[in-house]
Amino acid sequence: MTDWPAVQRTERADNTVRRILLLTAVAALALAALATAAVAVGAYLLRDLGPLPPRYSGPPLPRETVVSEMTSILAAEGITVEREPSRGIRSCYERLSGLHAPETADAAVAAAFARARSEHGWQDGPDRGDGALALTKGNWTVTSRPTGEGASGLPVPVSMVLTCVDEGDAATAPSPSAPALIPAPVPS
Repeated sequence: MTDWPAVQRTERADNTVRRILLLTAVAALALAALATAAVAVGAYLLRDLGPLPPRYSGPPLPRETVVSEMTSILAAEGITVEREPSRGIRSCYERLSGLHAPETADAAVAAAFARARSEHGWQDGPDRGDGALALTKGNWTVTSRPTGEGASGLPVPVSMVLTCVDEGDAATAPSPSAPALIPAPVPS
């Protein structure tokens, strides 16, 4: 007896269905493994690491103290700067600017930053990768960009931007040089 053509078609269809079912089962297992891995990675990333570190250490520094300190540090390196008016930009923003000889401007700013670190307790600030110098102290960050080349010996602008972490702290911080108020003894 010979096989009927209908039987051969049925066997081919059965084989095709089996292959589809096998591929579906493998794909379902792969997706389940991927979902399990995603949950494990998500749980690792969302674990509790405890409280956040403080945004800055120590008491907040008042604006006037920071401005006068940076002005005197720059003056010690031969850079005379003036405080620019804030024009209502932010209460936690100051800008010091002046002019300096183009041959020594960048070296003088770098020396001023080194003096601030060594003599005044400033720390290296975040490196933004654009060549800018940055220092931090308390709630303040000071940044200065390289001045570049001047045109034929004309003075180049030198500027520093001072920003603080928390605007409320800068406005209400007590001056460290201010004497503490001690109540007078009450006569008895």
